[in-house]
Amino acid sequence: MARKFDAGYYFSEGFHSIFTHGFMSFAAVCMIMACLLIMGSFTLVAVNLDHMLSDLEAENEFIAYVDESYSEADAWAIGDTLRAIPNVSKVTFVTRQQALDDFREGRASNPLLDNLQPEVLRDRFRIHVDDISQLSVTADATGAVEGIEDVNVAKEIAQGFILVRNIATGVALVLIAILMVVSLFIIANTIKLATFYRREEIAIMKMCGATDGFIQWPFVVEGMILGLVGSLLAFFAQWGIYQAVAKLIIQGNGLSLVTMVSYGSMAQTILLVFCITGAVIGVGGSLLAIRKFLQV
Repeated sequence: MARKFDAGYYFSEGFHSIFTHGFMSFAAVCMIMACLLIMGSFTLVAVNLDHMLSDLEAENEFIAYVDESYSEADAWAIGDTLRAIPNVSKVTFVTRQQALDDFREGRASNPLLDNLQPEVLRDRFRIHVDDISQLSVTADATGAVEGIEDVNVAKEIAQGFILVRNIATGVALVLIAILMVVSLFIIANTIKLATFYRREEIAIMKMCGATDGFIQWPFVVEGMILGLVGSLLAFFAQWGIYQAVAKLIIQGNGLSLVTMVSYGSMAQTILLVFCITGAVIGVGGSLLAIRKFLQV
C-alpha cells in the first residue's frame, strides 16, 4: 500500500509542478517538439532515399550473352542454371529475333537496319539481382556458367548506388546522435531553470532526511510527461509537414522520378519512436537538472 501511495504522490507532484511552472513547462515541451521534428525530418529523408534506391535496385539488371554456337533450345536450357545462382531474383531469356526487334524499336526510319539479320546478334539473358551490393559476385558467377560467353554489367553504377546509400545513412545517424545530445542539454537546462526556483525546498527536504530518490521521482515524472506531450505534438506536426511536402513534390514531379513512402504506413513506428525518445529526453534532462541541487 505504501508503494502505491508513493507512486500516487510522485505523479501528483509531477503534474502539480508542470502547471505551477507553466511557462517553463511550455518552453520544455516546445524544445522537445522542435528537437523531435528535426530528428524526424532527417530520418524521414533517409528513409525515403533508401526507398528510392531500393526501387532502383529492383530495376537493376545485367546482360549475359550466350555462346554463338549454341542453338536457341540449348541457350534456353541455361536459364535453369542461372536461376540457381545466389542473389538472382529473375532471369529473362531474349532470343536473337527479340533482341533485333528491341534494337529496331525507335529506329524504324533507319534504312540501314532493313536488311539486318537476327544471326548477327546473340541470344541473351536479362538477369535481375536481389542485393545490388553483391552484383559483382553474381556477375562473376554468371560468367562462369558453361555456355555464357560474356557478361555486360555496369559495376560503377552499382557501386555508386551503394556509396550514396551508405553516405545518406551515415549522415542521418550522425545528425540524429548530435541532435539527441543537444536535445538532452537544452531540456536539462530548461528544466534546471524551473528547478532553480525550488532549490530551497529541495535543500530543506534534504536536511529533513528525504532520500535522493524521494526528491528525484516527481521531477522524473514531470520530465516524462513533458516528453510524452512534446512527442505527441511533434508526431502530428510531422504528419502535417510530411503531407504538405509530399503534395508539393507530387505536383512538381510530372515524370514521377521521386516517390515518397506513405506517412500512414510508418505512423505507428514513428509514434512509438517519438514517444520513447521524448520520454528519454524528458527523464534524462530532469535527472541531469536535479543532480546539482541534490548536492547539499
